Amino acid sequence: MTPLQLSRLIANAAAEKKARGIVRLDIRQKSSIADYFVICEGDTDRQVRAITDSIVEACQAKGVRPLRTAGYNDGSWVVLDYASVIVHVFLPGERSYYDLESLWKAQAKAGREPAATNGSKKAPAKERARPPTKPSPPSRRRVRTA
Repeated sequence: MTPLQLSRLIANAAAEKKARGIVRLDIRQKSSIADYFVICEGDTDRQVRAITDSIVEACQAKGVRPLRTAGYNDGSWVVLDYASVIVHVFLPGERSYYDLESLWKAQAKAGREPAATNGSKKAPAKERARPPTKPSPPSRRRVRTA
């Protein structure tokens, strides 16, 4: 199974459990740790674990097992390492706090060199630096069970 096929399988398994904001990031040109990130979120820690279970079951049905799993017991941010695909399942507060999508997209912009326009040899003007915004702290919502 190719990394692209695996990332699609994982995204579909997450969608079956109503995961929100499913994103597949191609990081082949940005990092050697993996080929793809699959990032999604669940509303509660229980849903995060259900999404994770669905992903693991779908992959095991195809004969693929994660090398490592982290954060399952806490349920606020679960990471599944499938070598070529790394899966992040978040609670909404955790996802916005760590903002992995922007972090990895920013890497792509930083890696590109701007090209001069209209055949001029003059380098283009630098973009203004935006002041950093402080993200909100992660939420710690828990579901009580009887």
